[in-house]
Amino acid sequence: MKKKGALLSVAVLLTGLLAGCGPVKKEGGSTAEATLKDGKYDPPITLTIAKQQDENAGKYINGESLNDNVLTRWGVEKLGIQIETTLLGGDAAQYNTKLRLALTGSEKLPDVLPVYDTSLENDLIQSGLVKDITEDINKYMPERLKEIYKEYPTAFNPVIQDGKVYGMPIAPNLTEGEVMLVRQDWLDNLGLKAPTTIDEFEQVIAAFTNDDPDGNGKQDTYGFDFSGKDSYNTGWVSDSVMIFSAYAGKHLPGQWYNEGGKLTYGSVAGGMKDALAKLRDWYSKGYLNKELATQGAWDALADFTEGKAGIIIGRPWLYGSVKDVETNVQGAKISAYPTISGVSGDKTYQSGQQNDGVFMFNKDFNNMEAFFLYYDKLYDAAFGTGDFKYGYAQGYDYDIVNGEVVFDSKAFNTPLDAVQGVGKMAFTKNTPSVDGPGKSFYDLAQGAKADTGVLMRSAANDPTTIAGYVISYENRDVLLPNAFNGPPTKTMQTSWEQLNTMEKETFTKIIYSKEPLESYDTFVKQWYEKGGTQITEEVNEWYTNAGKVDVMTNMGLK
Repeated sequence: MKKKGALLSVAVLLTGLLAGCGPVKKEGGSTAEATLKDGKYDPPITLTIAKQQDENAGKYINGESLNDNVLTRWGVEKLGIQIETTLLGGDAAQYNTKLRLALTGSEKLPDVLPVYDTSLENDLIQSGLVKDITEDINKYMPERLKEIYKEYPTAFNPVIQDGKVYGMPIAPNLTEGEVMLVRQDWLDNLGLKAPTTIDEFEQVIAAFTNDDPDGNGKQDTYGFDFSGKDSYNTGWVSDSVMIFSAYAGKHLPGQWYNEGGKLTYGSVAGGMKDALAKLRDWYSKGYLNKELATQGAWDALADFTEGKAGIIIGRPWLYGSVKDVETNVQGAKISAYPTISGVSGDKTYQSGQQNDGVFMFNKDFNNMEAFFLYYDKLYDAAFGTGDFKYGYAQGYDYDIVNGEVVFDSKAFNTPLDAVQGVGKMAFTKNTPSVDGPGKSFYDLAQGAKADTGVLMRSAANDPTTIAGYVISYENRDVLLPNAFNGPPTKTMQTSWEQLNTMEKETFTKIIYSKEPLESYDTFVKQWYEKGGTQITEEVNEWYTNAGKVDVMTNMGLK
């Protein structure tokens, strides 16, 4: 049950917000009022925040740290806002554990909580420790952000309960789509063209396996490299979802799809069995990564990077992570291509992500106006305006050398090994974008001049990455956000993990020929019997209820 006191708290807090003020503790314990004047708080105020930041986020430079860096100093200097991270977690599991511990009262919740797990989001709402921000969004969200949020109403679903809004999506923006990265030199050596259908795809991966595409006289290569450890729909890199979609269309493994107003679960949809039969055949012939069930999405890149595999699928930036093969293997060349069409002739589909978690707020937080002031400024880099016209910090993610804006860290006035990812220093683990699946890249391909920071940054990429983003944008209609993005239903809370385990094991055993193909039919039957039928009913009940209250109007987003 939610705490009734939350409503009272909001009412009291709004009184202070309307004045654009917030209390600031002085030394000695007395309290002063910070006044917002000309876009800056005086005296400065402090917003505390939680942050997920893993070890791969890079290193700080110039002696900086999490709470003392070029961006935190910018916040104080320009806005009078000190950002202080008071709850830090590493990977997703560790971060979620820390948030859950804070829920028990063992640690004070920060003012701002980026949350990336729908189950945790629901628990936070039920705890009564986070605030209803419906009215805050209406009053304080800047107009340019409202225009963005209007485009993604379903991204609010995880934080809506009883017609109230307990958070907001982080940087809503449809992510880039996946492309096929293919060893172009192997295609050329064998006189082949990039595949566009499932039959052509099979011919190419067979040739990459059997016809010595690298010409070393050994049968030490194979066709298709992907990961099946965690999911057969990774949604980002080392993905195999194209093959499932080739047979099942818009029904994707592990994802819900709105079919004629009713949500259905992709893994039990028609076509999945045919896709598994094809993958089983390919695996038995050696066309696939032999360790696909034990390698995670990131680990599965290794074979492609080492020159053992010919095709891998992922978002356009994946090229930057596997291009070492072009350095390590003489003559290696990678090209980006669209994913193949399905057996029906339609395109194959992929998971589309609309946002990167949600912001939730401590029920006692009384500076929503300051939050929106800071958050809106971070969008300057996405729009190419204001203090972040070219990037977030000169000498970190861009530099100006001899009057020219450069994004190659090795060409900076003080060269860096790599661009300093400002996500390590900023509000959240990723910084906002409005470029969607790659509009700036598409505009450049159509002849646009690189005369804004966003276009300059896109133009500075390598040709293969640029080609990938253009493909992504041209095929953005294949991106399908999960139709169910609400909190776990009642039956999900007790049965979903078991169903997922059964699904994963069945798919893998079929591909590995450890079970007959017919075991898929048994899986579907058991899936419904062991909770799937009830879960499908609950998911559809949630879907029906999600649209009953027009929260978008209440938030001023219509």
